[in-house]
Amino acid sequence: MIGVRRKPDPQGQPGFIRIDTVHQGDQDGKKGLYHINAVDEVTQFEVVFTVERISEHFMIPALAALLETFPFQLLGFHADNGSEYINRRVAELLEKLRIELTKSRSRHCNDNALAESKNAAVVRKILGYCHIPQKFAPQVNRFNQEHLVPYVNYHRPCFFPEIITDAKGRQKKLYRYEHMTTPYEKLKSLPNAAQFLKPGLTFQSMDDIAYAISDNEAAKRLQEARHQLFESIDERLLAG
Repeated sequence: MIGVRRKPDPQGQPGFIRIDTVHQGDQDGKKGLYHINAVDEVTQFEVVFTVERISEHFMIPALAALLETFPFQLLGFHADNGSEYINRRVAELLEKLRIELTKSRSRHCNDNALAESKNAAVVRKILGYCHIPQKFAPQVNRFNQEHLVPYVNYHRPCFFPEIITDAKGRQKKLYRYEHMTTPYEKLKSLPNAAQFLKPGLTFQSMDDIAYAISDNEAAKRLQEARHQLFESIDERLLAG
């Protein structure tokens, strides 16, 4: 059996990512490109990669690069039961990196809810629902790495839930505005946070990225880059 069927338990430690695939629409019987969306459960640090297809030829190199993009050591990789993730090639890649593969449990439809919520709040909000032909995957992926990923991690605040347990042991999540922060600031706020970073990486070097421009300027640049991306795609489609 490939992967352990259980919910991850990070216990406040970063490095346990949830991953899901977002398909960019069909048109005239032709498949669009695919986005791989991975989110750390504790910090909500997020990495989005775009591939032409979800075959092993495209997925394995993309996953290797995606895993390398996270600034901290990865310990867990949780997916639904899709064959693009639950297969021997992915299992071998994760085993080589000493990352545990877990998968959603039967009759637990919210096991991968964090990744699915980010599909809507980030991927769909920025890249939409319309069909994008597969040949544009490299161009979209450059946009992701140069603009989208830095923006969502260093400049976009997220809600972080506070779990309240009542007298009967029932748990409830509260989302308070005062707990909103960026994934990067959340990472820095963890006890002994520096110990989780990958070798050679420091918060000082990451601060240079995070604080080089304001959040408003980062949002402006993201929208400008998004406009240029879709304008370029439309021009190439019209040119045939």
